Amino acid sequence: AGALDARNVKVSQATVKLMNKAGVSFAILGSDETCTGDPARRMGEEYLYQTQARANVETLNEAGVKKIFTNCPHCYNTFKNEYPDFGSNYEVYHVHELLAKFIADGKLKISGDGLGEITFHDSCYLGRHNKMFQPARKIIDSIPGAKRIEMKRTGEWSFCCGAGGGRMFLEETRGERINENRTKEAVATGAKTIGVSCPFCMTMFTDGLKALGKDETHEVKELTEVVAGRVG
Repeated sequence: AGALDARNVKVSQATVKLMNKAGVSFAILGSDETCTGDPARRMGEEYLYQTQARANVETLNEAGVKKIFTNCPHCYNTFKNEYPDFGSNYEVYHVHELLAKFIADGKLKISGDGLGEITFHDSCYLGRHNKMFQPARKIIDSIPGAKRIEMKRTGEWSFCCGAGGGRMFLEETRGERINENRTKEAVATGAKTIGVSCPFCMTMFTDGLKALGKDETHEVKELTEVVAGRVG
């Protein structure tokens, strides 16, 4: 998503800025990088997923990759928990893990204020699937002037943004849209900023705010962007 979607390209750019600032030596695959295949698997196209997985593992292994970091929880889960079935053996990190550590170690120094109240949405793949709840909250709590407000459903009980299982590509025909339900819950906290850790969640909350007529008063931010804007 960070390579193709214009909104999430900004997240990738923020990530590069912070990794360079923290002194991390890293590389990208460039034109050799493709989707992990996670959306295909979730929509039942197992053959396409396995084709993607085998090709990606071959490319990564040929490049001698040992560690991978990603902004996408779907990619994180796939690299960490599913690709080992295809011969991978990588240390896998979500960017928020690294940022929380860099901030704690003093490699990233956050300055400035003005963020105010922010509510954070636990994505399904970082939260319930991989039990990663604290890095994002540590990041928020380290930002001067930030006030973290939790939604009613949070942590283990967080509610999906509505993109899971390929539903981001499906138009709802009955009842309330899942993303609008979750966006209402975020808006109800009173926070004007909705923090996310996932490109799918970014899209769903952005659409949710537009549907509710709140896109002029509220914003959706990946925490990497929030930090990058406060690191010199």
